[in-house]
Amino acid sequence: MALEVKSLTGQQLHDVLPALARLRIIVFRDWPYLYDGTLEYEEKYLAQFAAAPGAVCIIAQDGDEIVGASTAAPMIEHADEFAEPFEKAGFDLNKIFYCGESVLLKSHRGHGLGHAFFDGREAHARKLGGFTHSTFCRVVRPDDHPLKPADYLPLDGFWKKRGYAQVDGLVATYDWKDVDQTEETTHQMQFWMKPL
Repeated sequence: MALEVKSLTGQQLHDVLPALARLRIIVFRDWPYLYDGTLEYEEKYLAQFAAAPGAVCIIAQDGDEIVGASTAAPMIEHADEFAEPFEKAGFDLNKIFYCGESVLLKSHRGHGLGHAFFDGREAHARKLGGFTHSTFCRVVRPDDHPLKPADYLPLDGFWKKRGYAQVDGLVATYDWKDVDQTEETTHQMQFWMKPL
């Protein structure tokens, strides 16, 4: 395994969007997202993300294959669903850097790429300047969900070691179709945050 981590912006980021869309479809089908997405939607979503000023994607490659990726951009560039809780809580959106989704193939977990993803996104925020906080959100699922794997280990400990803390009441909602559903349903997304 010859892993390489790269930070992509601009045209470099646009060039890998189809591969990122495929990777997201694979990884997000698993717990806890259970996302039954389409390549068409993913490519459109990623194109909008990549066009945002300040957007970055940290990718992990094993040879020529992208096996992991982590997105980020200024919060002001993200969907209203994510910005609304921050506005209601009195945060200045111009000072919040949003670490979007991280996806990594199971075969490549346990090699420090989670740290590399956060390091890369936080470094990009500092390079852009003007941000006081870094944030991300995770989907909230009940512990007794029938599709939760018995061996699932939450990442809360990892995030806390990175300096992030769950912010009570800072929750967004987002709709998508779960793998075991016929229609889209609303999902709560709990934010975690740390000072930069």
